[in-house]
Amino acid sequence: MTFIDLRDEFGITQIVMENSPEFDDIKPDLTTESCIMVEGTVVERASKNPKMPTGDIEVVASKIAILGKCKNVLPFEPTSDSLANVREDLRLEYRFLELRNEHIHKNILLRSNIMKTLRNKMDELGFTEIQTPILANSSPEGARDFLVPSRLHPGEFYALPQAPQQFKQLLMVGGFNKYYQIAPCFRDEDPRADRAPGEFYQLDFEMSFATQEDVFKVLEEVVPDVFSKFTSWKVDKGPFVRIPYKEAMEKYGIDKPDLRNPLVINDVTSVFENTEFNAFKGKTIKVIVANNQPELGRKFFDNMSEFAVNELGAKGLAWVKLDGENSLNGGISKFVNEEQKDKIIEITGAKPESAMFFIADEFHTAQKIAGGVRIELGNRLDLLEKDTYRFCLIVDFPMYELSDEGTIDFNHNPFSMPQGGLKALEEQDPLDILAYQYDLVCNGYEMASGAVRNHDPELMVKAFEIAGYTRRDVEERFGALFNAFQYGTPPHAGAAPGLDRMVMLIAGEDNLRGVIAFPKNKKARDLLMRAPSTVTKEQLKDVHIKLDIEK
Repeated sequence: MTFIDLRDEFGITQIVMENSPEFDDIKPDLTTESCIMVEGTVVERASKNPKMPTGDIEVVASKIAILGKCKNVLPFEPTSDSLANVREDLRLEYRFLELRNEHIHKNILLRSNIMKTLRNKMDELGFTEIQTPILANSSPEGARDFLVPSRLHPGEFYALPQAPQQFKQLLMVGGFNKYYQIAPCFRDEDPRADRAPGEFYQLDFEMSFATQEDVFKVLEEVVPDVFSKFTSWKVDKGPFVRIPYKEAMEKYGIDKPDLRNPLVINDVTSVFENTEFNAFKGKTIKVIVANNQPELGRKFFDNMSEFAVNELGAKGLAWVKLDGENSLNGGISKFVNEEQKDKIIEITGAKPESAMFFIADEFHTAQKIAGGVRIELGNRLDLLEKDTYRFCLIVDFPMYELSDEGTIDFNHNPFSMPQGGLKALEEQDPLDILAYQYDLVCNGYEMASGAVRNHDPELMVKAFEIAGYTRRDVEERFGALFNAFQYGTPPHAGAAPGLDRMVMLIAGEDNLRGVIAFPKNKKARDLLMRAPSTVTKEQLKDVHIKLDIEK
């Protein structure tokens, strides 16, 4: 007898092919990964396999036909558990084969089921699904646009939407109460593990007559329900922890903190106000205390210092150990006196047998480096809470920030409502103005962004003027919104959870490429379809474009 493992989307079934002359001609063509059709009789297996769903039965074949023969030489074995050892670009070039891998295949099916659940939940909450255009106009959403040249209008361009932001606001002006869609968004930005290059999908929703609290209630109902349905891990339920942006930066050094990590950052600048230690003089000083770490040796501290310098750009990472008698030793202990030690313990709540890590630099740099050190310590010390999804809402984002050129720019969404309204815009320092903007964070990943929208045309003009736009800029670049807001606009608010990241977190993947059917590589190339690619001169001529490329 010859045994064949027949695999389809639902599992593997054992086929028994008896050694009879009728199968002699087909046997040489039965190569691995070929597509076949089998007719036969289902019988009970003599030796059952409890590890297989179909392990109690087998099919004795009476007829076998080859529907699609596979080459004898495969670029890689798609059913292998060692796909991670196959060069990623090769896997992406043959993505149709990799999709046959059970793990990848299940991720794509999971994505489909999550999308169905999201739609059902939004329908249940009274939202209306509406599609918005893909060929749109350029809009400042924080990244470069993908431009599409117009054949009918020479020299003019569409832009693929970075988000359906203006359209969903226009739907609110149009009298729709609650809108949603699973929307494709296009941004020309560099790829990274948690951000797909070029395009991504989000559950985009907006509500009329809604406040920030109304949006939070939707997020707190939809997101935990979806996570709970598709995972056995512990899932935070609403109401989620709410952390002001400023507090998040002070305690965690980042605006998307992983709350599974118990470490926090404390400011001890005042403790070293009169220090003679040159590395601390005139600097902002942050400290992270890891309690109950009696076993940490010099090698651990050296490795952490090397990480801080090489990966985070720190000038160094100072440290001391607090022993069982509350005495300091090692590292910079000779530069910390008893009074300073006692103040640090009072501020941080440090316990005996703890390790202290100090970051000294300019305020924002120290904050950022401390955030990176906190994340790395949480991982290296294995402090993260296991098998759980921890959610928090980051609120009270600054309306504006300083750009690299020193000018005032929007910090978040430019269409957001400033806290305090027009009075705040007219009377406050722009960098002190807070906005009704918020992010949903899960396990250190930004899961959603949203805001209460600025629906007053004059307030909108003032907000953009502070960021360097003129009234004419607003009327030209955002003319649809500006014009629509003259016709009785209801207050509205919304948010947009990222679908790709949601699936990535639920699937337990550490890269978005594991949950996207046809992803691009790290250089934003689609190796399967060979995109981007050159086009013919005739195609360029149709859209009135001449290339100016240095060779």
